[in-house]
Amino acid sequence: MRICFYTLGCKVNLNETGALEHLFRQNGYTIVPEGEAADVYIVNSCTVTNFGDQKSRKWLRRAKRENPGAVTVLTGCYPQAFPEEAAAFMEADLVCGNGDRKAILDNVNKLLAGHERIVDVKPHEKGELFEELPVERFESHTRAFIKVEDGCNRQCAYCVIPRARGRVRSRSEESILNELNTLAAAGYREVVLSAISLPSYGQDTGTNLTELVEKCAAVEDIERIRLGSLDPDMLTDDAIARLSRIQKLCPQFHLSLQSGCTATLRRMRRVYTAEQYLTVVEKLKAAFGENNISFTTDCICGFPGESEEDFAESCEFLRRVGFLKVHVFPYSRRKGTPAYDFPGQIHERAKQDRSRRMNAAAEEVRVQTLAKLVGTEDTVLLENQLSGTLFTGYTRLYVPVLVSAPGHASGQIVRVRLGEYDGTRVKAELL
Repeated sequence: MRICFYTLGCKVNLNETGALEHLFRQNGYTIVPEGEAADVYIVNSCTVTNFGDQKSRKWLRRAKRENPGAVTVLTGCYPQAFPEEAAAFMEADLVCGNGDRKAILDNVNKLLAGHERIVDVKPHEKGELFEELPVERFESHTRAFIKVEDGCNRQCAYCVIPRARGRVRSRSEESILNELNTLAAAGYREVVLSAISLPSYGQDTGTNLTELVEKCAAVEDIERIRLGSLDPDMLTDDAIARLSRIQKLCPQFHLSLQSGCTATLRRMRRVYTAEQYLTVVEKLKAAFGENNISFTTDCICGFPGESEEDFAESCEFLRRVGFLKVHVFPYSRRKGTPAYDFPGQIHERAKQDRSRRMNAAAEEVRVQTLAKLVGTEDTVLLENQLSGTLFTGYTRLYVPVLVSAPGHASGQIVRVRLGEYDGTRVKAELL
């Protein structure tokens, strides 16, 4: 049987798709890329925005239209957060959420054997445990993603994720390290620790993220460790100091921002101010070295009540930090969140306009940040091979590069000198 996966959203979803691929491969299925005919099509959905829901439905509709005899599956955050809406999407033969992922295999086999349509979305429960989903390798990825935590205990006004993912639950260190050793033995040299609320790791088990990173760094064949999204207020002085001493840690920090305007942050029910965020940035620069660190983030445009002055303040904040990369997206109104009923809703055209303007501002900052790196040296994980010797990849600071590396292969780490940014990648020279 041939099976095709389509993944939307965060690195946690990438990890979970990798685990599902491993599960189906172990049971005789062949994984095929998007665009090839298959017997089963699975969408691992994201529901952060309405657009994500639309993409999930559109992809499954096309798969069903082009392969009417295939089994189609809608899983992930969308059906978990909006079970009734997802259940009404009849192009999906199986609708299931984020719980009991291993049951997907049994349900797909039932459908292939002629079983009628299945809707199986189990609500999150108090006290539920982390679901173990082992991964041995990732299709089409040269870096490995290890899921270490699930759920979020925060209640940001705009966010539907606690509804989709439940409360914080951490994976055991033993399980994480066992998987990390397996991935290292399979040839992976870079690992990304991913989670729904990464700095919350260990809150429920008596440990913490810093201890976990220190133990991961002791795995012999892993050369680089990268962290997923972090909440700035949860990075303590002790954590920053200890992380700065871990040589394998990539000094690229994805610090969740959402807005560079304190008034907007307050309406969003974020627990820090713009100035407090900037203080954490300065502490990280001091610990790692100003020229040996980079920052990436997410920013929302058009949150209810955001004035043009608030928006301008947020854009200016991007310049103050000097982000390497900003993921900008317009506010998406989500049922079941407090912000859905907030006064001062911004018109869609205005949100899109602000999104375009902020993207332009973020690109200006990116160009300035990359210009400062011209002539510096760093290591690159070779990823996509464009020709016999030409590769794309990312440095420790998450700079996208293009480099000619004769005699090397994808998955290897090489040292380079950085050149000019061409608007897409930085041209680098192999050392």
